[in-house]
Amino acid sequence: MKQILLGCIADDFTGATDLANNLVRAGMRVIQTVGVPSGDLESSVDAVVIALKSRTIDPELAVSQSLDALAWLKKAGARQIYFKYCSTFDSTSKGNIGPVTAALMKALQTSFTVVTPAFPDNGRTIVKGHLFVGDELLSDSSMRNHPLTPMTDSSLVRLMQSQFSARVGLIDYKVVSKGHLAIRDRITELTKEGIGAAVVDALSNDDLMQLGIAVKDLPLVTAGSGLAIGLPQNFGLKPNQSHAELPHRNGWRAILSGSCSEMTLKQVNHFKAQGNPCYEIDPMELSGSTKCIADAIDWAKDQYSRGEGPILIYSTSSPEQVKAVQKELSVKDAGELVEKAMGELAQALVLMGVGQLLVAGGETSGVCVQSLKIEQLQIGPQIDPGVPWCFSKTPSNLHLALKSGNFGREDFFTYAWSVLD
Repeated sequence: MKQILLGCIADDFTGATDLANNLVRAGMRVIQTVGVPSGDLESSVDAVVIALKSRTIDPELAVSQSLDALAWLKKAGARQIYFKYCSTFDSTSKGNIGPVTAALMKALQTSFTVVTPAFPDNGRTIVKGHLFVGDELLSDSSMRNHPLTPMTDSSLVRLMQSQFSARVGLIDYKVVSKGHLAIRDRITELTKEGIGAAVVDALSNDDLMQLGIAVKDLPLVTAGSGLAIGLPQNFGLKPNQSHAELPHRNGWRAILSGSCSEMTLKQVNHFKAQGNPCYEIDPMELSGSTKCIADAIDWAKDQYSRGEGPILIYSTSSPEQVKAVQKELSVKDAGELVEKAMGELAQALVLMGVGQLLVAGGETSGVCVQSLKIEQLQIGPQIDPGVPWCFSKTPSNLHLALKSGNFGREDFFTYAWSVLD
């Protein structure tokens, strides 16, 4: 196998495709794998993104999985390692961003790395170490109500320090605005001061391009997907449209939505308002019986027998509805019931002839990909910032889009198909 240039470890599946999408747009040929690859890659590429489902699991397990991924990437010849987390820095005081970062640094024998979930194209910017979602501080955004990782603090320095053993510093916008040489000088200063990780401000794509140049020689970078636009240039690569070409589409179209984010709720409502066929899964019904899954499958078969599509099967609800369900079933049980149902539905839909599947929600995407036993994804054209179409040879030459809950425009569920067409 040809040695790869960049090795990436993502802590969830939608985040992995988000990162791979930006690398492709910036000039890299990319394969995304589901977990650590067990065999050879399906094609020669510049970067490999290993998608883990480690964002909300036990920190020790997240570290173990990440180190396994690192070992594979090092063996594949990766010159630099990229640890990718969410652009809203989804985490808790125990991790998993800090513990995984520390473990990767130790394994790579490096004493410094950067921290920057900035993604300006999706409204994620950092000023004085504080993360903004659009015009709101992270702590004021809808992420404060996230069912698994509620984010009630916008200070990335404070958040990272709470789960990271070494000291955390800041490279603010005044330094970043002076370009990559000033950033490198600041990295040198912070390293001498014993800082182990530095949050880096970024307000624009140009900031990320300059940061990309500045971190060229770091063994490890940690970021959201935004920094990916600034790294291919370090390997002499430029944007190439042909890298995003996918095989021709075929089969029925379907959408599975398990995300309860504010944006996904808008996308579901928009799709319904257009008169498209929709079927709602009630988590409370799942707790006592699997009949509603069988009913959803029968409903889907009926829609396709009439030539209908795309169809939407969803469990997306408002924050108030989610809290009511969690009160009855617990946060863990409610999430696992929905995820399991979505995984079974993904299998059934593909078996009945769905060849184009859109999945909304990071946890939902992870379960669906695992249920379908997908091992590698070829990254294709971008639908919206952070969300590309992908292609899997197995099963059944499936076109797949994995959408993070908060990503995409309001008409995403109707617009996405035009990109394949």
